[in-house]
Amino acid sequence: MARLGTGIGWRPEIADAVERMPGIDWVEVVAENTCPGHLPDSLRRLLDRGVTVVPHGVSLGLGGADRPDAGRLAALAERAEALGSPLVTEHIAFVRAGGPLTTTARLEAGHLLPVPRTRDALDVLCENVRIAQDALPVPLAVENIAALISWPGEEMTEGQFLYELADRTGVRLLIDVANLHTNHVNRGEDPAKALAELPLEAIAYVHVAGGFERDGVWHDSHAHPVPRPVLDILADLASRVSPPGVLLERDENFPEPGELERELDAIKDAIKEMAGELVGEPVGEPVGEAVGETAQVDVPAAGDAARQRLGLAQAALLSALVAGTPAPEGFDRVRLGVQARSLAAKRADVVAKVAPELPGILGTGYRPAFLAYAQGHPMRGGYRQDALDFAEHVLLGGSPAEGRSRRELRRWWLDRSGPAPRSRSRLARVGRSLTGR
Repeated sequence: MARLGTGIGWRPEIADAVERMPGIDWVEVVAENTCPGHLPDSLRRLLDRGVTVVPHGVSLGLGGADRPDAGRLAALAERAEALGSPLVTEHIAFVRAGGPLTTTARLEAGHLLPVPRTRDALDVLCENVRIAQDALPVPLAVENIAALISWPGEEMTEGQFLYELADRTGVRLLIDVANLHTNHVNRGEDPAKALAELPLEAIAYVHVAGGFERDGVWHDSHAHPVPRPVLDILADLASRVSPPGVLLERDENFPEPGELERELDAIKDAIKEMAGELVGEPVGEPVGEAVGETAQVDVPAAGDAARQRLGLAQAALLSALVAGTPAPEGFDRVRLGVQARSLAAKRADVVAKVAPELPGILGTGYRPAFLAYAQGHPMRGGYRQDALDFAEHVLLGGSPAEGRSRRELRRWWLDRSGPAPRSRSRLARVGRSLTGR
């Protein structure tokens, strides 16, 4: 495979700017936000120009106790084929917990949560990665995540965990240097030590992103400029190996195109300064060639007992974060509180995006009402279902919505909660007005 070069995360809000941006060799798209049969015109034009597009998944939950969902894997494979991608990427994280494996309620995090660096978790992760590799038409690379919290009783460092994962499965690594910085601030982990322990030959590409610090906690926002410490970690990586690709991530609070271009230039400069050459040019053995056929490694199946132990631990943690149950033993309760509030805030933001009518109807009351709702109502599905559940809660008296706003909210909920959208014909509207439905 040819090296990727310099890229940027493609988002609809900056689609036009990305098309015109000089020096963009490739883009990354969120897999779950991409419909293979209805690609945006901007993305099609990039493909027609020969720009590589890589789908980046966020919902597979390879670090969870359950085996990967076949439907999610099929959807990821479909996107890779539709985009002609050389690889697909996902995260070393769990995003849901509970269910039949643990005989507890199924919970959704709506966010990437850290996997404990234990032998049980590694065995489960390795088997899940191999299942995913077998189901995908192109190689898989997995990303280290940012975390606010640490698991008690961990048995490996991040570098050791990633090394064993790559060694046992042949999976490629997507190294996010911003996440290494986040874990340095939040968990006291040394980025240089993590880089020294990584199998550098397994790196598929690198993520760079911004964030902010508040009360001693670093938030990986993807909505702020890339800070100097993140560029320094990137430079350290570049002093060890020439990255096959580097990508700037920005998910919201998008600046002017000129500022994005300056951030890309700073990324190139950080690499050039240490590596002595531009991104994408090989140093010695071309690392990019490693992203080809997945190495055939015999990965033993993780035992059901290991999956159950991991599942129970993850369910207890997620329940504390989204359902208000007591913190599991050994966790920092203050940090769990920060993480819980962060998850609720993210839910409120994403629900406002997928259902913009809700803040439109409820006005300034939307956010406090949703945050109060989130404290005792975990997600039971995706964000669209979360929007419906929240609206139903408000209608049942969970928070004030009177008069016209209540009627509008009821109409919105009825339009979307049935098996099919309600007819908007005049006759149907008259019928609903007569029956009150």
